[in-house]
Amino acid sequence: MRIPAPTRRSVYASRTPIGRIRDMIDEFSEQSPSRFAILIFTAMILIFTVLFSLPVSQAKGAVTPIADALFTAVSVICVTGLSTVDMATHWSVVGHIFIFIGVQIGALGVLTLASILGLAVSRKLGLKSRLMAAGDTNPMRMRHGAVSEGQAVRLGEIGGLLATVAVSSLVIQLVIALLLIPRMLIDGVALAPAITDSFYYSAMAFTNTGFAPNAEGLAPFENDYWFLSILMLGVFMGSIGFPIIYVLSRNLKKPKRWSLHVKLTLVTSLILIIAGAVLYIVLEFDNPKTYGDLNAGDTIFQSLFLSVMTRSGGFSTIPISDLNGSSLLVTDMLMFIGGGSASTAGGIKVTTLAVLFLAAFAEARGNESMEAFGRRIPGDVLRLGVSVVLWGATTVAVSTIVILQITKAPLDFVLFDVISAFATSGLTTGLTASLPDSGIYVMAATMFMGRVGTVTLAAALAASQRRQLFRRPEERPIVG
Repeated sequence: MRIPAPTRRSVYASRTPIGRIRDMIDEFSEQSPSRFAILIFTAMILIFTVLFSLPVSQAKGAVTPIADALFTAVSVICVTGLSTVDMATHWSVVGHIFIFIGVQIGALGVLTLASILGLAVSRKLGLKSRLMAAGDTNPMRMRHGAVSEGQAVRLGEIGGLLATVAVSSLVIQLVIALLLIPRMLIDGVALAPAITDSFYYSAMAFTNTGFAPNAEGLAPFENDYWFLSILMLGVFMGSIGFPIIYVLSRNLKKPKRWSLHVKLTLVTSLILIIAGAVLYIVLEFDNPKTYGDLNAGDTIFQSLFLSVMTRSGGFSTIPISDLNGSSLLVTDMLMFIGGGSASTAGGIKVTTLAVLFLAAFAEARGNESMEAFGRRIPGDVLRLGVSVVLWGATTVAVSTIVILQITKAPLDFVLFDVISAFATSGLTTGLTASLPDSGIYVMAATMFMGRVGTVTLAAALAASQRRQLFRRPEERPIVG
């Protein structure tokens, strides 16, 4: 009996070292997609740590200390925006190229990027690639077992989503850069720096990273509301999530066809942005270090800008350490919430917050199920949301305690920078840049935990999903 050609090739491949390695990778990725994602993510961080350690990456041609190189690699791949060195002056042109490439990889997601490349080369997407890309855009698909397809993007639409991710990322960054170039020329920036800096700012806005190519940061543009508005647009487009862009690109004028995920993300995001701006106006209007000397119009705009940037943007026109303690706490909460799912933003995600509020509202009204926009939300989504919040809060609490012990710094500053690291926001009180090596490693781990995702990490740590063949007697503890 003759063995079909494809079978012969697979058997032959499995007998070669490369074939055996490929088979092991395939088996590992199928058995535990979450662990495979973390493994690839870790590998990318190690690669960029080596690249940032090279003398060619440093402006002075010296070797960057391993702690700074590792922290920069994590911050770049996690699209956080925190740094322990002056990002504008420490790195050479080659180093900035590595940063630019790294944030693109981190923003799209390693598995999503791999699927996009595979789709570009083979012009088709197999089931395995669809599942990997789906897991990278929806944490619920990282678990074993069946997943309901009543979602923002169905499994059969993953190919279209990947095309949307690639095209939208390129087009949005290109448009933002083209809008920034003439403005920078008007502000007196030379042509060559205006072009390179515009593309740099565009990438850092869309990926929600927040690095600036110039040592002054946004100081030269703090009163240029056109420039700042374009940055806000880029941050918002990156923070709503690629599934949202995918749906809007096909049904922009047909809201009735928008999924529940799209509606919850857009409505909750707008509410948080407006609420944040109002709170900053109320809390900072009389602060002479921030908005106290501004007129009403300037105060409103600057408050709106800061509210948008807390969602993971990372840009700031004022020193964060000058904010009142009440404003720092508001910023902590906004950063912890973050942006949309499967976006370039971090945090627990706005849909998680929406689901928790819907659950509380349903409980207050005595309803058995959560409902929104004419749809019922199943209970497993609530359990996942609670898990995300608890794991996130635990990560922040542990990191804050450790950093407090290491630095003896004020609690509000430590908590702020830790949440910024976890939520990959990039805003800082200045504490991160002054951390010792031990604190740098703790903050790097916090960024990793925040970007990889608490649910994905929890699923990776679990050996397997147990199947329980019995149910224990029910008993209700007292809650509240």
